[in-house]
Amino acid sequence: MPSAQILVVDDEPDIRESVKDILEDEGYAVTVAGNAAEAREARRARRPDLVLLDVWMPDLDGVSLLREWGERGGLPCPVVMMSGHGTIETAVEATRLGAYDFVEKPIALAKLLLTLRRALDHGRLTAENEGLRRELAPALAEPVGAGRAMQALKAQLERAAATDAPVLVHGEPGTGKETLARWLHARGPRRQGPFVRVAVGALPRSGASAALFGTEDARGVAYGLLDAAQGGVLFLDGVEQLETEAQRALAGALEARGFTRAGAAAPVAIDLRVVAASAVDLAEATATGRFDEALRYQLDVLPLRVPPLRERADDLPDLTDAFAEQFARRDGLAYRRFSTAAQNRLRQHPWPGNLRELRNLVQRLLILGGSGDVDLAEVEMALGNAVATAPRRAVAGGAFEIDYGLPLREARDAFERNYLTHLLKEAQGSVGKLAMMSGMERTHLYRKLRDLSIDIRGPVRDGGAQGN
Repeated sequence: MPSAQILVVDDEPDIRESVKDILEDEGYAVTVAGNAAEAREARRARRPDLVLLDVWMPDLDGVSLLREWGERGGLPCPVVMMSGHGTIETAVEATRLGAYDFVEKPIALAKLLLTLRRALDHGRLTAENEGLRRELAPALAEPVGAGRAMQALKAQLERAAATDAPVLVHGEPGTGKETLARWLHARGPRRQGPFVRVAVGALPRSGASAALFGTEDARGVAYGLLDAAQGGVLFLDGVEQLETEAQRALAGALEARGFTRAGAAAPVAIDLRVVAASAVDLAEATATGRFDEALRYQLDVLPLRVPPLRERADDLPDLTDAFAEQFARRDGLAYRRFSTAAQNRLRQHPWPGNLRELRNLVQRLLILGGSGDVDLAEVEMALGNAVATAPRRAVAGGAFEIDYGLPLREARDAFERNYLTHLLKEAQGSVGKLAMMSGMERTHLYRKLRDLSIDIRGPVRDGGAQGN
């Protein structure tokens, strides 16, 4: 179980060392600093889970240091202030600046340990709530299905979970790659650490490296996603969408087991596991120059292929039951079973949207249906109301001409702009339908539309249909 990382900042050596010994006896990992400069360096080298900060220090007082850290976009963890002669004004100011609590010197051991436990629990709860807010949709808690394909995948997952090696999960959009990544984290050696999901397609086009590695200047440190994942798992969802420069930087960081923040002079050690997911063949992307070869080999240590739903027809009864139970429990909807005729019809469907499409269909049937079993007629109606799933043929006379004189990125942008504009017209301005047709997560899609300057508010066809 990874220990909580505590930074103790105090200018008195005896207090520093005694607090360090006490906390290490309690199972915490402790770093000490004797002044503001050492505290800055310690925070730069490793993001702590909690800071125990003395108010009175010779070079810079603790309240001023707290204010300095807070000015960089908020404190990264709970801060508990210490003082032997604090005042009410000092405590109020520290609290205003974000300090979690205030302990007096001489320090009472029981009071200190109770305060630290509460502060760490508060920090974990805050991080979990932020993670929940970032979730676009609930996922199944674990892989579901007893069919041959899923049983083979589960066996691979069991072996992968026992190691700390990088994992590359490959599968079509909507096949549940994130569920597998979370399952690996929950059963792996870093299960007590954080699980940080990075929607790669949503990273800023020109700032992916800064988002991943963070930045550093004279004012302090702005932590990146690698810092947030230290001690746990970094899940790169849609890794093929990472910009070329960031791909190379990440490959170098994984090779060296360390990274350097933008503007920093010294590297930071990496202590995390990487699980990456891709909807494209990275070997082919590497061969065509679209993906960095070094990064591919860094990630593809344990490859896992997630079968599409059309190859898992035997799992449909288990999956429909699992989704129905999920929505009944979460949303208070009436649980409904699927009749044999309805299940047989679901087996015949090609499921281009995979688990995401099935989940959407089950939710719709529970909301709109009655209290009895889901019958064949309801399933036929639900499938008929879905976006047409037959493969779309090229539009006659609508071939897109590529300017081969353009740099690769500009040519790719031009193609994506043409592709998404065409599908948006087919979807009659509905971004929800566009997401299904293109196989993209809605958050990624909105980011892509903005990057490509595609206006979803204006008319997309004659008659003025609006995006929504």
